Amino acid sequence: MKLGSETIRIHGIDAPEHSQSCARAGGGTWACGKVATGFMAKLVKGRQITCRPVERDRYDRLVAKCFAGKQDIGREMVRSGHAWAFIRYSDDYVDIEAFAKRERLGIWKAESEPAWAFRAKDWERATPVAPRENCPIKGNISTKGEKIYHPPSSPAYAKTRINLAKGERWFCNEQEAIAAGWRAARWK
Repeated sequence: MKLGSETIRIHGIDAPEHSQSCARAGGGTWACGKVATGFMAKLVKGRQITCRPVERDRYDRLVAKCFAGKQDIGREMVRSGHAWAFIRYSDDYVDIEAFAKRERLGIWKAESEPAWAFRAKDWERATPVAPRENCPIKGNISTKGEKIYHPPSSPAYAKTRINLAKGERWFCNEQEAIAAGWRAARWK
């Protein structure tokens, strides 16, 4: 989530990546990443957003508990089945995740791959393409001169080409890209 110029990760949750699909009950898939993004956009639209910082992650993004009015955004994302409780870092939403799972809401409609596993596969698929091992993040320069980095989970990753002669480059992690003055790609 972006609040002003600050990139904020919602504490205690992991939502599907924008390009991620999830299993549909009875077969097939649905665009759970796009739906989760849209759900959060509706949740915060026109509402006062406040965040309580928890920590900074290894990429120097602020991790915070955020509210749309008085509504806990992380809790609502998990309750509605649009995110997993990210128990690797917090057990805040484990109880509400059990509810969403029991009710078969959103990502719980069928067995779906968690976002962290999806990202790991994207990283593994992208690594052989990168010129340096385990450095698949693409840093390109837009036509407006903006320095933008694309992790393998970015919807524009596959079509993004790197031209070293133009000053574009590869990064091994997001922290390295941010420290070099590049910003994350944005998508809806």
